[in-house]
Amino acid sequence: MSKKNYSYWLKQSEQLTFARQAFINGQYCDAQSGATMEVTSPRDGKVLTSIAACDETDVDLAVTAARHAFDSGVWSNKSPKQRKKVLQKFAQLIEQNSDELAVTETLDMGMTINDSSNMNLPGSVECVHWYAELVDKLYDEIAPTHPNAVTRIHRVPLGVVAAIVPWNYPLMIACWKFAPALAAGNSVILKPSEQSSLTALRVAGLATEAGIPDGVFNVVPGYGHTAGKALGLHMGVDALAFTGSTRVGGLYMQYAGQSNLKRVSLECGGKTPNIVLADAPDLDAAADGIVLGAFSNQGQICNAGSRLIVERSIKDALMEKVLERVSLLRQGDPLDPNTEIGPLVDASHLSNVARYIDLGREQGASLQAGGQKIEPLSGNCYIEPTVFTEVSPEMAIAREEIFGPVLSVIAVDDLDQAIEVANSTVYGLGAAIWTSHLLKMEKAAKAIQAGVIWVNSHDHGDISSPVGGFKQSGFGRDKSAHAFDKYTEFKTVWVNLSGV
Repeated sequence: MSKKNYSYWLKQSEQLTFARQAFINGQYCDAQSGATMEVTSPRDGKVLTSIAACDETDVDLAVTAARHAFDSGVWSNKSPKQRKKVLQKFAQLIEQNSDELAVTETLDMGMTINDSSNMNLPGSVECVHWYAELVDKLYDEIAPTHPNAVTRIHRVPLGVVAAIVPWNYPLMIACWKFAPALAAGNSVILKPSEQSSLTALRVAGLATEAGIPDGVFNVVPGYGHTAGKALGLHMGVDALAFTGSTRVGGLYMQYAGQSNLKRVSLECGGKTPNIVLADAPDLDAAADGIVLGAFSNQGQICNAGSRLIVERSIKDALMEKVLERVSLLRQGDPLDPNTEIGPLVDASHLSNVARYIDLGREQGASLQAGGQKIEPLSGNCYIEPTVFTEVSPEMAIAREEIFGPVLSVIAVDDLDQAIEVANSTVYGLGAAIWTSHLLKMEKAAKAIQAGVIWVNSHDHGDISSPVGGFKQSGFGRDKSAHAFDKYTEFKTVWVNLSGV
């Protein structure tokens, strides 16, 4: 048996100490007001610690430090090869501390230790390594102008970048933003969610240990309506990258318009359709993908496959397989490696998910599984994975992002109806289709309004493939080389050679 069993993770959790302060200009510091926020674990309802609650004053200090660092050139003027070396060391330090960070993530927001240690931390490390490796392989351009001129097109860093990240994958999504921003030469201010700030605060110290200069990487924990809003309105922030709800994403666009027209990129909500046609090559594989897509991380994923759109002729056969798999999901302590479904992030979020389950019943959907709050540990954050059938596209559970373990099943007659239903939402983040028919696959991939289309799979990809959405799921792309587009600008230099 591996040493990383239940006992191992319990022991790790008992030995943890948490970084509690903001990180500004290379130093841990209290909020200037002295305000703090309690951190309560959804695992068992116990208070883990209290952390700094930053506001406008702290944000201004962080922006000032970040701007000074950028203008000094201490990071922005380093060669790509020099930045690469430091970021590689940063990735190595995250990897060396991965068990501590995985347990912290599990205690802080409830992600199962299986996911935090085997997916979230390796993905975070890979991300920082990948951008470190990529940065010295990006070339500037020469435009094909007349021979009497040379026109160079340079990709240059923007300056001060604010990264505002959600609570569902706190460290990995933070890495998706700060790794390319730092690699490009920017200074970064990371604002983690108030519901999951602990790994960001710990990683800040690792950034300095890796050799990232003071002021280049800052972390300001705080509430969205104070610290987050202050970053959105600050005249010294050049770009803001946000992942979170569509409602809050809209606020950041307003803040940009009210301030300095800072560049804003948004990765917002989703209501991903998982379409299974009658000619799907493997219903067992489809059922596996459906359960994974709907219930991973307790359904707290922006591209969760929360809508199963299935051709009516195979609905019963597919649902038998899906419900069997749902009944076997192991729910319990997220520190237990055998647990597949842990708690939701907090009791307030559970109440909101429970409200949608009640709405599903009231609006006529048929509850096939789950729907009940349970309490394997204290804390009031656990709810069963829930499946509704007989769902119509007009129902709230089919239209609105629940961000919890709730699957809505919608039966359709053919591919055309499936596409119509898939597009009948304000979101357009991801979509999946299961078919063995090449023309149907291509038709769906072309017609469905979503940033990522999976064929005979769900939520597959790696750091080389971009993620992002259409419609009210936002704009801009995380991951891949395309992420640099958010954190750089093009500068054209026209050199007149007509007198040469």
